[in-house]
Amino acid sequence: MALLLAGYSAATNKAVLDRYLNLSQPEHKILATYVWIDGTGEFIRNKTRTLDFHPKHSSELPIWIFDGSSTYQAEGSNSDVYLYPCAMYQDPFNKGKNKIVLCETYKYNKTRTETNHRQSCLEAMQKAADQHPWFGIEQEYVILDQDSYPFGWPKNGFPTPQGPYYCGVGANKIFGRDIVEAHYRACLFAGIKICGTNAEVMPSQWEYQVGPCEGISAADDLWVSRYILHRVAEDFGVNITLDCKPMTGPWNGSAMTPNFSTKAMRDDNGILEIERAIEKLSRHHLRHMKVYDLREGKDNERRLLGVLESSDIHHFSAGVADRGCSIRIPRSVAEDRKGYLEDRRPASNADPYQVTEVLVRTVCLDE
Repeated sequence: MALLLAGYSAATNKAVLDRYLNLSQPEHKILATYVWIDGTGEFIRNKTRTLDFHPKHSSELPIWIFDGSSTYQAEGSNSDVYLYPCAMYQDPFNKGKNKIVLCETYKYNKTRTETNHRQSCLEAMQKAADQHPWFGIEQEYVILDQDSYPFGWPKNGFPTPQGPYYCGVGANKIFGRDIVEAHYRACLFAGIKICGTNAEVMPSQWEYQVGPCEGISAADDLWVSRYILHRVAEDFGVNITLDCKPMTGPWNGSAMTPNFSTKAMRDDNGILEIERAIEKLSRHHLRHMKVYDLREGKDNERRLLGVLESSDIHHFSAGVADRGCSIRIPRSVAEDRKGYLEDRRPASNADPYQVTEVLVRTVCLDE
């Protein structure tokens, strides 16, 4: 039944839906879709309310509640969980002046839920604000069909080996481009700082990039871009997985790769600061690996095997243009002697709040 239900959204008539979405909306009414991270730390929930004013900032929006017992965030006997608006975006689904509202989640006693890591991240970013930490985050994912199998793969076999798919063109190499293009446009409309996309090494695997963003906005934008990705896929009747190794065997895994720099790294001869940052990161490898996937390294144990463009989870390494290292210095950065580093260790399902926070605390705050 669950597999059958997955296709119902795509089966409905979108032309009929447009008749209603194109109806004029009262000038003083706004639809605000509140979105939040649920108790899994990976999936996103949403619900919508009507506002009778046009908000200019998330701080103007009312605090709301939801049933946390149905999202793995509370007991049924005390189920109300608070939604605190923290960032606001244009809504590409309801369009017009309607909004997507990213929220933090708080328990009945106003303490953060276990999967709310935004405040801790924000505190780190504020402490390091004078160093101007920038992030460009690469998000990899895999499109699945209604049977939870990679979209476009033969059901009784496998595609031809990896090689022709990365940045490929052609119906025999590329699966799901419509979904990717729709997601890109929707993110641009929303105001997310999406800066690129490409087909990845495994067929039906894709990547998009958000940034460069300074401080907390990188993680905010990435979470909302994930919401939009799942929502677009829903319209097409497919699913998105952020599992870092959805297919066993000789297929690339998926990562969420932060490109990270400080002002000192971006200045002339910043390569020295990059090297100092790498030395700090080498001393805290285990600490980072505990937050670089949702299960304290257990997911990455399947992906980081030292093969298929991955490093070995048990050993820290760094190199120029080497995709088998923990930390990669792009060739252009080595030549310019300034720029950024790429941390290739985080799994695709990692929480960008935790990932960007630990980078700043290790490199910028020496914690």
